[in-house]
Amino acid sequence: MDENDKTREFEAIAMPHLDAAYNLARWLTRNDHQAEDLVQNAFLRAFRFFDGFRGDDARAWLLTIVRNTYFSSLREERHDHVQFDEELLGAEEGEEGELSVAGGMNPEEAMMARDTQREVHQALEKLPPAFREVIVLKEMNDLSYKEIAEITGVPLGTVMSRLARARKQLGEILKGGR
Repeated sequence: MDENDKTREFEAIAMPHLDAAYNLARWLTRNDHQAEDLVQNAFLRAFRFFDGFRGDDARAWLLTIVRNTYFSSLREERHDHVQFDEELLGAEEGEEGELSVAGGMNPEEAMMARDTQREVHQALEKLPPAFREVIVLKEMNDLSYKEIAEITGVPLGTVMSRLARARKQLGEILKGGR
């Protein structure tokens, strides 16, 4: 297979999962710019090792690479990623416009939806990384328990346990915040 064919095949397989990859990267890094860099690095790695892809679930394969790229970068950098309040506010302002226009909501409904979304995002930020990761993969990327187990490299029972504990903690955080 020549390089152009490989590129076209990779794009056909990988690009439909770009949003899922970014969503996971965003929740792992907690920063829009770092998430973009992470996805770019992960897609470069995926392309480099595309010959090893055996046609299994492309989304799970790519999300595994995103996750592994993130943890590799953490080991290399040895520092925590910090998200500033301005970035949170900037992201929420963009979402507000999307909610009111795309959702066909009136201004009051859009404001309530934005507030709820902000509360959930803030609660997610308070979860330990392992819990936040499974919640994002399950609830935001709609992955199966088996896919999450493959991506995270933990047993299926651990995924189920983490998800149950994450949901419970998320509920407790949300109840305490109201």
